[in-house]
Amino acid sequence: MASGDGTEYVFELSGGRLCLDYVNTLSGSRAHPTERLNSYRDLVSWGRQAGALGDREAQQLAQAAQRRPEEAARTLAEAVRFREALFRLFAAVASLRAPDQGDMAALNAMLGRALARQRIERRAGGFVWGWIEDGEALERVLWPVARSAADLLVSPDLKRVRQCAGADCDWLFMDMSRNRSRRWCDMKGCGNRAKARRYYERHRAKAPTGAAAGRARRGLV
Repeated sequence: MASGDGTEYVFELSGGRLCLDYVNTLSGSRAHPTERLNSYRDLVSWGRQAGALGDREAQQLAQAAQRRPEEAARTLAEAVRFREALFRLFAAVASLRAPDQGDMAALNAMLGRALARQRIERRAGGFVWGWIEDGEALERVLWPVARSAADLLVSPDLKRVRQCAGADCDWLFMDMSRNRSRRWCDMKGCGNRAKARRYYERHRAKAPTGAAAGRARRGLV
């Protein structure tokens, strides 16, 4: 939950679905990545920030991981592999390609474990899906992710999954714009950088070069 300097990394949750926010825990592109899940505590921190875990559940899992560090390390490694399978699956969807069967198998394996822990709970005004409480199951944070991915795959909104057009960004997001023309995971980040790059390239193309530039500087043209 906390980095080396004691501060907790704040995850960007702009994917529009829990499973896409999970995929986006790797920053940058897959060619030049910045990993944000560097410890099991980071995984739990993401789950709490994203709403996949409550505060008490997050604390229980962090404590369980301290008691079982080797299992926590294995769970983290599995969590990263699962994330990358989801990335490949939804990146294929975004580019209108058929997903790899191995990635589908990875999702179905995690989904089977997740569904075995789901139950119906009564809440004010009706019933909701809930989870069997188990503060010792270190993969608990991944169950809602698997359910979210499955729900998205069978949803009419699946065709709105997009991959960021940024040169150094592989993030996935839901394009809920009216004309379905959104290209960037975040206009303030990747969108503005792309605009600045286009502006620079346009003005660079218009700038005089060589002898013409020299004459322009001397006022001869």
